[in-house]
Amino acid sequence: MSETVYILINEAMPGLIKIGRTNGDLAARIRQLFSTSLPLPFELFYACEVNDGDLVESRMHDAFDDHRVSKSREFFRLAPERAKAALSLAALREVTLDEGAEFETSEVKEEVEAAKRRARFKLSMIGVQPGSVLKLAMEPTITCVTVDTTNKVEFRGEVTSLSDAALQAVTGLGHEWPSVSGPWEWTINGKRLDDIRREIEEGAD
Repeated sequence: MSETVYILINEAMPGLIKIGRTNGDLAARIRQLFSTSLPLPFELFYACEVNDGDLVESRMHDAFDDHRVSKSREFFRLAPERAKAALSLAALREVTLDEGAEFETSEVKEEVEAAKRRARFKLSMIGVQPGSVLKLAMEPTITCVTVDTTNKVEFRGEVTSLSDAALQAVTGLGHEWPSVSGPWEWTINGKRLDDIRREIEEGAD
Protein backbone atom coordinates (compact mmCIF):
# COMPACT_ATOMS: atom_id res chain seq x y z
CA MET A 1 0.00 0.00 0.00
CA SER A 2 1.31 3.45 -0.91
CA GLU A 3 2.06 6.06 1.73
CA THR A 4 2.47 9.82 1.62
CA VAL A 5 5.83 11.47 2.28
CA TYR A 6 5.59 15.21 2.86
CA ILE A 7 7.69 18.35 3.15
CA LEU A 8 6.28 21.00 5.49
CA ILE A 9 7.33 24.58 6.17
CA ASN A 10 6.39 26.91 9.00
CA GLU A 11 6.73 30.70 9.05
CA ALA A 12 7.49 30.50 12.75
CA MET A 13 10.61 28.48 11.89
CA PRO A 14 12.12 30.22 8.84
CA GLY A 15 14.83 28.24 7.11
CA LEU A 16 13.59 24.92 8.52
CA ILE A 17 11.56 22.16 6.88
CA LYS A 18 9.98 18.99 8.24
CA ILE A 19 10.22 15.75 6.25
CA GLY A 20 7.82 13.05 7.39
CA ARG A 21 5.31 10.46 6.24
CA THR A 22 1.76 9.35 6.93
CA ASN A 23 -0.50 6.53 5.80
CA GLY A 24 -3.58 8.48 6.77
CA ASP A 25 -5.20 11.81 5.93
CA LEU A 26 -2.53 14.42 5.18
CA ALA A 27 -4.63 17.43 6.23
CA ALA A 28 -5.41 15.73 9.54
CA ARG A 29 -1.71 15.05 10.07
CA ILE A 30 -0.88 18.72 9.49
CA ARG A 31 -3.56 19.79 11.96
CA GLN A 32 -2.22 17.27 14.47
CA LEU A 33 1.26 18.80 14.25
CA PHE A 34 -0.12 22.25 15.12
CA SER A 35 0.43 21.95 18.86
CA THR A 36 0.03 24.58 21.56
CA SER A 37 3.81 25.10 21.52
CA LEU A 38 3.72 26.44 17.95
CA PRO A 39 2.50 29.95 17.15
CA LEU A 40 1.72 29.02 13.52
CA PRO A 41 0.59 25.82 11.81
CA PHE A 42 2.67 23.95 9.27
CA GLU A 43 2.03 24.54 5.59
CA LEU A 44 2.38 21.92 2.89
CA PHE A 45 5.24 22.61 0.48
CA TYR A 46 5.14 19.29 -1.35
CA ALA A 47 3.84 15.76 -0.81
CA CYS A 48 3.59 12.63 -2.91
CA GLU A 49 2.50 9.02 -2.73
CA VAL A 50 5.37 6.51 -2.78
CA ASN A 51 5.57 2.71 -2.80
CA ASP A 52 7.55 2.38 0.43
CA GLY A 53 7.05 5.36 2.71
CA ASP A 54 9.37 4.12 5.42
CA LEU A 55 12.23 3.56 2.97
CA VAL A 56 11.75 6.84 1.12
CA GLU A 57 11.51 8.86 4.34
CA SER A 58 14.63 7.12 5.69
CA ARG A 59 16.57 7.79 2.48
CA MET A 60 15.52 11.45 2.54
CA HIS A 61 16.68 11.78 6.15
CA ASP A 62 19.99 10.10 5.32
CA ALA A 63 20.55 12.25 2.23
CA PHE A 64 20.16 15.49 4.18
CA ASP A 65 21.55 14.30 7.50
CA ASP A 66 24.22 17.02 7.53
CA HIS A 67 21.40 19.59 7.49
CA ARG A 68 19.48 17.96 10.34
CA VAL A 69 18.80 20.20 13.34
CA SER A 70 18.60 17.34 15.83
CA LYS A 71 19.25 13.62 15.39
CA SER A 72 15.96 12.76 17.08
CA ARG A 73 13.79 15.18 15.07
CA GLU A 74 12.58 15.39 11.47
CA PHE A 75 13.64 19.04 11.00
CA PHE A 76 16.26 20.15 8.50
CA ARG A 77 17.83 23.55 7.83
CA LEU A 78 17.40 23.22 4.10
CA ALA A 79 15.74 24.93 1.16
CA PRO A 80 12.44 23.08 0.58
CA GLU A 81 13.09 23.12 -3.17
CA ARG A 82 16.10 20.84 -2.69
CA ALA A 83 14.09 18.35 -0.66
CA LYS A 84 11.28 18.42 -3.23
CA ALA A 85 13.71 17.70 -6.06
CA ALA A 86 14.92 14.58 -4.24
CA LEU A 87 11.50 13.39 -3.09
CA SER A 88 9.89 13.79 -6.51
CA LEU A 89 12.20 11.06 -7.86
CA ALA A 90 10.21 8.50 -5.84
CA ALA A 91 6.77 9.99 -6.49
CA LEU A 92 3.89 7.90 -7.81
CA ARG A 93 1.72 11.02 -7.84
CA GLU A 94 1.70 14.41 -6.17
CA VAL A 95 -0.65 14.90 -3.22
CA THR A 96 -2.31 18.29 -2.74
CA LEU A 97 -4.72 19.77 -0.21
CA ASP A 98 -8.01 21.49 -0.79
CA GLU A 99 -7.77 25.20 -0.05
CA GLY A 100 -8.18 25.75 3.68
CA ALA A 101 -7.86 22.04 4.50
CA GLU A 102 -5.19 22.79 7.10
CA PHE A 103 -7.65 24.77 9.19
CA GLU A 104 -10.60 23.50 11.15
CA THR A 105 -12.46 26.81 11.49
CA SER A 106 -12.49 30.26 9.94
CA GLU A 107 -11.59 31.70 13.37
CA VAL A 108 -8.38 29.66 13.45
CA LYS A 109 -7.54 30.78 9.93
CA GLU A 110 -7.99 34.44 10.88
CA GLU A 111 -5.73 33.99 13.91
CA VAL A 112 -3.11 32.30 11.77
CA GLU A 113 -3.12 35.07 9.17
CA ALA A 114 -2.73 37.67 11.92
CA ALA A 115 0.16 35.72 13.44
CA LYS A 116 1.85 35.48 10.05
CA ARG A 117 1.73 39.25 9.71
CA ARG A 118 3.34 39.61 13.13
CA ALA A 119 6.02 37.06 12.29
CA ARG A 120 7.03 38.61 8.96
CA PHE A 121 10.74 39.36 8.81
CA LYS A 122 11.97 42.95 8.94
CA LEU A 123 15.55 44.16 8.74
CA SER A 124 14.89 46.33 11.78
CA MET A 125 14.48 43.10 13.83
CA ILE A 126 18.21 42.47 13.54
CA GLY A 127 19.49 46.05 13.43
CA VAL A 128 20.39 46.20 9.73
CA GLN A 129 20.39 49.79 8.52
CA PRO A 130 19.70 51.20 5.03
CA GLY A 131 22.81 51.12 2.86
CA SER A 132 24.08 47.82 4.24
CA VAL A 133 25.57 45.35 1.78
CA LEU A 134 24.17 41.83 1.88
CA LYS A 135 25.85 38.84 0.25
CA LEU A 136 24.22 35.74 -1.20
CA ALA A 137 25.07 32.75 1.01
CA MET A 138 25.72 30.35 -1.86
CA GLU A 139 27.69 32.88 -3.92
CA PRO A 140 29.07 35.81 -1.85
CA THR A 141 30.18 37.73 -4.94
CA ILE A 142 26.47 38.41 -5.57
CA THR A 143 25.30 41.33 -3.44
CA CYS A 144 22.38 43.64 -2.82
CA VAL A 145 22.01 46.84 -0.77
CA THR A 146 19.28 47.50 1.79
CA VAL A 147 17.14 50.56 1.12
CA ASP A 148 14.99 50.64 4.28
CA THR A 149 14.48 48.78 7.56
CA THR A 150 11.60 46.55 6.35
CA ASN A 151 12.68 44.07 3.69
CA LYS A 152 13.48 46.20 0.65
CA VAL A 153 16.81 46.02 -1.16
CA GLU A 154 18.34 47.31 -4.36
CA PHE A 155 19.36 44.46 -6.65
CA ARG A 156 20.58 44.86 -10.21
CA GLY A 157 19.43 48.46 -10.26
CA GLU A 158 15.88 47.80 -9.04
CA VAL A 159 14.22 48.02 -5.63
CA THR A 160 12.57 44.76 -4.63
CA SER A 161 12.09 42.46 -1.63
CA LEU A 162 14.73 40.29 0.01
CA SER A 163 13.05 37.11 -1.22
CA ASP A 164 12.49 38.34 -4.78
CA ALA A 165 16.11 39.47 -5.04
CA ALA A 166 17.27 36.10 -3.70
CA LEU A 167 15.06 34.24 -6.17
CA GLN A 168 16.49 36.26 -9.06
CA ALA A 169 19.99 35.53 -7.82
CA VAL A 170 19.60 31.76 -7.38
CA THR A 171 17.72 31.49 -10.68
CA GLY A 172 20.64 33.26 -12.34
CA LEU A 173 22.90 30.60 -10.90
CA GLY A 174 20.88 27.91 -12.64
CA HIS A 175 18.62 26.75 -9.78
CA GLU A 176 15.02 26.27 -10.91
CA TRP A 177 13.37 26.96 -7.57
CA PRO A 178 9.82 28.36 -7.43
CA SER A 179 10.51 30.38 -4.28
CA VAL A 180 13.19 31.06 -1.69
CA SER A 181 13.43 32.64 1.76
CA GLY A 182 15.28 35.95 1.49
CA PRO A 183 16.38 36.05 5.16
CA TRP A 184 17.87 32.57 4.72
CA GLU A 185 19.65 33.26 1.43
CA TRP A 186 21.19 36.67 2.27
CA THR A 187 24.01 37.19 4.76
CA ILE A 188 25.70 40.10 6.50
CA ASN A 189 29.12 39.88 8.14
CA GLY A 190 29.22 36.20 7.20
CA LYS A 191 25.95 35.25 8.95
CA ARG A 192 22.54 34.51 7.47
CA LEU A 193 19.90 37.11 8.36
CA ASP A 194 17.64 34.34 9.59
CA ASP A 195 20.33 32.99 11.92
CA ILE A 196 20.85 36.46 13.39
CA ARG A 197 17.12 36.83 14.00
CA ARG A 198 16.97 33.41 15.65
CA GLU A 199 19.89 34.22 17.94
CA ILE A 200 18.27 37.48 18.99
CA GLU A 201 14.90 35.81 19.67
CA GLU A 202 16.47 32.95 21.61
CA GLY A 203 18.46 35.43 23.67
CA ALA A 204 15.25 37.27 24.52
CA ASP A 205 13.53 34.16 25.89
